[in-house]
Amino acid sequence: MASTTAPPAHPARAGTPSEDGASPARRPRQRHRLAAWTMLAPALLLFVAFLLVPIGYALWLSLRGLRLEGGGPFGRRVETFVGLENYATAIADAEFLAGFGRLLVYGALAVPFTLGLALVFALLLDARAARATRFSRTAIFLPYAVPGVVASLLWGFLYLPGTSPFSWLTDQLGGGAIPFLQDPWIFASVANIAVWGGVGFNMIIIYTSLRGIPEEIYEAARIDGAGEWQIAWRIKVPLVAPALVLTGLFSLIGTLQVYGEPTTLRPMTSAISQTWVPLMTIYRDAFTRDDLPLAAAESVLLAGLTVVLSVVLLRLNQRRIFGGS
Repeated sequence: MASTTAPPAHPARAGTPSEDGASPARRPRQRHRLAAWTMLAPALLLFVAFLLVPIGYALWLSLRGLRLEGGGPFGRRVETFVGLENYATAIADAEFLAGFGRLLVYGALAVPFTLGLALVFALLLDARAARATRFSRTAIFLPYAVPGVVASLLWGFLYLPGTSPFSWLTDQLGGGAIPFLQDPWIFASVANIAVWGGVGFNMIIIYTSLRGIPEEIYEAARIDGAGEWQIAWRIKVPLVAPALVLTGLFSLIGTLQVYGEPTTLRPMTSAISQTWVPLMTIYRDAFTRDDLPLAAAESVLLAGLTVVLSVVLLRLNQRRIFGGS
């Protein structure tokens, strides 16, 4: 009797869909994608919960307003939609706008001195003749580790006429006490605290960028007869320009957000008002006047100004420093 032989089964080709509808070649990619999203999930949740949600809430709150219903002693405040009214109120607030003027004077002192000293210290530490660089880096960076409130209190006592060694010295010389906490010295006094605490952080960034420059470039310049000053000015400074832009951006953002230093010094002087800088005005409106919608609108305006200035700074330096088109 003739036997029938079943045709041999053909092995599944690569890429042929399996029973679950996914090809074998796509399964590893799907697993990798799932693993990537699983590892990103905690960071994304924190980003949404602590950044996007607060920003969205501030934008929503800035469009609300408090109105009195009922009148008389039994009236109650209710929250209602007011559109851009809070923004108009903030822009028309003379005290809020005057805070930006004082912020400009403060930034004109703090930012150049912070970046200038950070660059000088970084170049000195990177010089061939530098000695005890590890100790020097630590000593310069150490003030950055001091909390801002502690630094403000420390310098505040150094500014007060009754406790200041500087005023005591000038008084002994017949010059009288130095009015650190009076106009116009108050701007330099507040800026000095920021410079003292910020130089070390910016120095580390610039110094790290300097250490990344190949030594062969310096050797070629020395063979051509360049001295250490020429190498620093004509080679090192241009090559660390991206680091300077980065530290400048950090300093700009820090200037717009200054709050701790003037708030800590305020009980020591009458030259610092409750609305000396924009963040102090925002705090007053939110927690003293209990006007959270207006404070939210002012916060959005300050954040928007920070973003605009940051983008302008990067755009102005993008092609010349970063090589962008």
